[in-house]
Amino acid sequence: MTLRIALIFVLTILAHAASSQIAGIKLGSAGFDRTQPVEVTADALFLDQESGSATFDGNVLVVQDSLRLSASRVLVEYNDDGTGANGIARLLASGGVTFVTNDEAVEASEAAYSVENAEVRFSGEVLLTQGPNSISGDKLTINLETGSGRMEGRVRTIFNPQVTNQ
Repeated sequence: MTLRIALIFVLTILAHAASSQIAGIKLGSAGFDRTQPVEVTADALFLDQESGSATFDGNVLVVQDSLRLSASRVLVEYNDDGTGANGIARLLASGGVTFVTNDEAVEASEAAYSVENAEVRFSGEVLLTQGPNSISGDKLTINLETGSGRMEGRVRTIFNPQVTNQ
């Protein structure tokens, strides 16, 4: 009986610590402005006028405001009406995707960024790091304006307590 009470006590403390840590995690970039221009650099560019898309290939770097996304390949889909940042509707990144904001970094196999919704969806061995903490899973969706996010698919979280010098 004592072991059972001790186990419940430990689990309660861990649950409280985990929930307070999760509450402290803010995804996205504070003050992110999705109306800022999107700059893309790469080794090569392939334009497809018929589909209204552009494919950047090799060492691709996408920058908007304080966000940075790098990948092997990025497909840019444009809006027909020219709305969004530079008329861009969506970016589809593949091949070693890395996404960095001021406070965190995400690594994944693929990512889809909707400029209009300010939402990024990552898939394939996703790893989110924020300081000493990390969360991994199969899929991650981040709303860059609200800072909310959802990790799915065998989620694993590691919380490292902050050590203060006394």
